Amino acid sequence: MADPACIAVAAGTSAPRHSALVRVTHWITTLCFVALLVTGIEIVISHPRFYWGEFGNVHTPSLFTLPIPASRGSVPTGYGFVLPDQNGWSRYLHFQSAWLVVLTGLLYAVAGLFTGHFRKDLLPKATAGHFRFRHQVEADARSYNVLQRLAYVFVIFLLFPLMIWTGLAMSPAFTSAFPGTVSVLGGQQSARTIHFFATLFLVLFLLVHVGMVYLAGFRSRVRAMITGRV
Repeated sequence: MADPACIAVAAGTSAPRHSALVRVTHWITTLCFVALLVTGIEIVISHPRFYWGEFGNVHTPSLFTLPIPASRGSVPTGYGFVLPDQNGWSRYLHFQSAWLVVLTGLLYAVAGLFTGHFRKDLLPKATAGHFRFRHQVEADARSYNVLQRLAYVFVIFLLFPLMIWTGLAMSPAFTSAFPGTVSVLGGQQSARTIHFFATLFLVLFLLVHVGMVYLAGFRSRVRAMITGRV
């Protein structure tokens, strides 16, 4: 007699693992994140010093300084050379990618609320088996375990909003219209420092995410995110 679980899995293979909206927004976000990361590194290289408060420059004490050379000769780094200045195009692409990922995130959030995606797929459901790290079988591939759900909830509902908030708090045009958005953070330099650490958490999440995808079956997981099928 056939195993009921196997029958359920076989019957469920006709339904996509990921909806078209989730797949499209996932890959747009991925491309935007790569662009934001590369351009963000170029922006940091122009001034690898971080401060706390409203103001900060080479004449004020830094909270911490990255041990890397700068692309501006006016920034003291201890190195005897200056890197090529790529600050112009990197800022332009950084802002363009940021607005694209914000719009993509809004679309994903609205759709997730109306379709029940957050409730069904992301809200943690703690069961003993879901805490285990192991190679997943096909039945497991159709749902996230509780650790994955917690990680996605943290990134989607905490880290991404924090990145957007601190990014806007560094914009003079935005903060002039909404000064409270930066004052509650402690100032524009504080927003920049928080933005930097939030980026580090996102990079860490990305490395763990890719590592877990590899362990669970890289080809099948990527195929599911492209075609929707497990």
